[in-house]
Amino acid sequence: MSRLARLQLFVWFLAAITCAWADDGDRTEVFFQRAEQAYQAARVRYHREPTNVEAAWQFGRACVDRADVAKHDKERGALAQEGVLACRQAVIDDPKSPYAHYYLGVALGELASSRGLGALRDLREMEEEWTTAVRLDPTIDYGGPNRCLGLLFTQAPGWPLSVGSRTKAIQNLNEAVRVNPGFPDNLLSLTEAHLKWNEWSEARGVAAKLPDVMSQARKELTGPTWESSWIDWDRRWDAIKARLNESSHAPSPHAAH
Repeated sequence: MSRLARLQLFVWFLAAITCAWADDGDRTEVFFQRAEQAYQAARVRYHREPTNVEAAWQFGRACVDRADVAKHDKERGALAQEGVLACRQAVIDDPKSPYAHYYLGVALGELASSRGLGALRDLREMEEEWTTAVRLDPTIDYGGPNRCLGLLFTQAPGWPLSVGSRTKAIQNLNEAVRVNPGFPDNLLSLTEAHLKWNEWSEARGVAAKLPDVMSQARKELTGPTWESSWIDWDRRWDAIKARLNESSHAPSPHAAH
């Protein structure tokens, strides 16, 4: 695969993860309305309390959620930029806030999804912000800082083009699972990373834990807040099972070592 093709694939990934759950018009409209209402409420609070760090990063998070349902890249980019600016201010006001650093990285990722190949310049800063969040509190968002780092290292082009790294990806995703072994996204992401590198036995080992984890999580992560996540998780789990079934006899590349 050429360098340009790898860059284009990564840009496609950045855009795709923001709308993987939007599979029909009615459901998309419901998600749009929820995100818009949350965005407007968070915006009002942030502008009323501009020095409130929590209000700032919560507005940044709401900007990202609203950008996820944007109809085009220009709108997505504008919303993401709002989130970036709010979270940058939160980091300035409280450099020790793990949420400020974490959601700054998330907002930068959303912004990158609207930039095409220009996204590559944001990756180092995303890595720095999530690394800082790991140091401050790795437990936020169900192991989110390590999970985001793992996804970044999994999907980004490798050296010398960018920050991609199999070793760092697996290390961070394993850490996310250790921090919160009951959160489906952590195990799904680790399984997908092993599959990316054709590590079949490792993928099967993690995947074997997913039925119990997802069953328990369905009892705890309920309601409208989690609806879009479950659409995404169920789709990814189905894709994982299909790939493992298709390659049930494929050996792990590390089996001979």
